[in-house]
Parts: sequence; C-alpha cells; structure tokens
Amino acid sequence: MISTAPSLEIEITPTASSRLPHVNFQELGFGKIFSDHMLVAEYKQGAWQKPQILPYGNIPMSPAMATLHYAQAIFEGLKCFYNKEGELVVFRPEENYNRLIRSSERMCIPTLPKEIFMQGMHELIKLDRDWVPQEAGGSLYIRPFIFASEAFLGVRPAEEYKFIIITSPVGAYYSEPVKVKIEDYYTRAASGGVGNAKTSGNYAASLYPAQMARKDGYHQLVWTDAKKHEFIEESGTMNIMFVINDTLITPPVGDSILDGITRKSLLVLAQDLGIKVEERPISVAEIMTALENNQLQEVFGVGTAAVISQIVLMHYNGKDYHLPALETRKISAALLAQLQGIRTGELPDTHHWLYKI
Repeated sequence: MISTAPSLEIEITPTASSRLPHVNFQELGFGKIFSDHMLVAEYKQGAWQKPQILPYGNIPMSPAMATLHYAQAIFEGLKCFYNKEGELVVFRPEENYNRLIRSSERMCIPTLPKEIFMQGMHELIKLDRDWVPQEAGGSLYIRPFIFASEAFLGVRPAEEYKFIIITSPVGAYYSEPVKVKIEDYYTRAASGGVGNAKTSGNYAASLYPAQMARKDGYHQLVWTDAKKHEFIEESGTMNIMFVINDTLITPPVGDSILDGITRKSLLVLAQDLGIKVEERPISVAEIMTALENNQLQEVFGVGTAAVISQIVLMHYNGKDYHLPALETRKISAALLAQLQGIRTGELPDTHHWLYKI
C-alpha cells in the first residue's frame, strides 16, 4: 500500500452547506450524485497554476471556449473504497495519471504535474471522506478531467486549460447481466486515430449506434475493427475478455483500443492464479465457431466502472446467441474474488496497487 507526504500547497474553501444529509446511500445509481467539493487547477501563461479545492458547483465559461467547438478534452475514472480496517484506499491511481499523460500528449494538452493529480486527489478525498459509501458494492468514483478553456475559434491547440477532479458516490454500473450487440457497420475508433486516448470525442462518436442498440434491447455494443469489422476490439464502457477452452483471451491494446487499468490488473491476477492468458487478435468468426462448438465458456467486460460485468447474450448478424450460465463461469468468478479481496484488504496487496488516503 502506498501514500505520499504533502508537498503541494492547496487552498481549500469548504462548502457552507453540505448536501450529504440529503443523500440516500441505498439508491445511488451511477454518476448522478456529486460530493461537496472539487479540485480546480488552471493552465495559463505557459504554466499550471496552484490548485484549489472549492465547493462543487457550476463553472463560468465563454461561448467561444475551445472545447465546445473542437473537443480538446480528456478524462480518467478511478475508485476509492473502504477496506476491512476502515481505511480509505484508491486502486492504482498512478496508472490513471500515466494514462492521462498519454492522452494529453495525443490531444496536445500540456503535461499536468503529478503532484497536482496525486495530492489534489488525496486532499479532495480527505475532505469529502464521509461521501465514500460503506455499503457493499459501493465506492467513491473519482473523475479527473482536462479541457481547453481558452476563448478562441481557431483550429489549433488551446493556450489555456482547466484540470478538475469531481467525485461521486456510486453503486454498481450495471444492475443486471449485460446483453451486447457486435457492431459490424459503425466504428468507434480507427487505427491512426485517438482510440487509445481517453478523450471525450471517442464517446460522442459511439452514442448514436449505442442508442440504436439500446432501442433493440441491448445494453452495449462490442466494437470491431474499422477496416473490415472482422476483429473484436472493445465494448462501449469496458474492455472485453473471452474464455475459450480454459484460456483467457483478450484483444491486445493498440491505437484503437483503450489500455484499461482493470484489464491490465486482471491479466496479472490471471497469471498469478495459473490461468492461461493470450493477448491476441480474436475474430468474430472465431467467437462464433467456439460458441457453436460449445468451447466458449465465458464472456465478460472489465473496467473501472463496470469492474467485471458478465455478458449473457451476444447479437450478431441478425441472431441472438445465449452464452453459458453464470454459475458455470469459474475464471471470471476467481478473478473477481481476487480483485475484490485485494481492494477490501481480505487478500494481501502483493503488487502494491492500493494507495492509502
């Protein structure tokens, strides 16, 4: 377990009236309720300025703000939990910082100093620690994001930015097993594009086909490659994994697939458990063949919000395919038990993934 000593001065303005007494922690949903405070840092005159923690609220903006016109924005998502000792821990925040920097480089956003990210998150959670759910399955979702704040209508990287962290007490992202449609026309991201950056535009591009899939009764899409729609890439809010003949298979990350932190962690845990792992291209045809031959044992999505979300039905080429029963899924169950055990402190954090608040 890791932590850091304070090294950065952060001005804190506490809220005059907490909204916490009005929150029903039994009915949180996901991303609908926000904690009392937010961290804000500005980039201007060529440098990141001293961050502040302010009461959560609306922010002023110009109608000419660059992000509104050219979508120069990136974000991250991570979670804070109580462990069995009553301590607050965050899962692998340095990995989120590293990915934020990679996204920044791709989107021409100035590099945020690590101490603003790490210590800003630390102090914000300390201040709003009572917002962390103690109910089983609950967590504090942490959303850091950067956007171009300059008022300018020219197509170039902006010269002013805002970095903000907001937090939200959440329950499960999916309240039931997931039904997906394999998308063979629309594209989330193409090779050479920004698919491996966690940038807002990727999600905007996915909304229309995902909305059509939901109208047909599916929770999410499974995206395929942009060139031929032949190979599986990822799902809308998560990476995807398959178990075929006791082997865990997942597509390799690249410039059109997000490098998921939960994905990365589960691959390590699978190797710890002696599970055979393959990171390789996997075609739709291979999945269909495995399904028809009763070799496809498990399909599940993985991500910070989704954690491990079981996929029980896949639609492809006009047909619904029902997948193996949940009670038969030994590998994903074992991985979830390991992941949750580390997060709660029931199992040792041998990989030093937990950051203590």
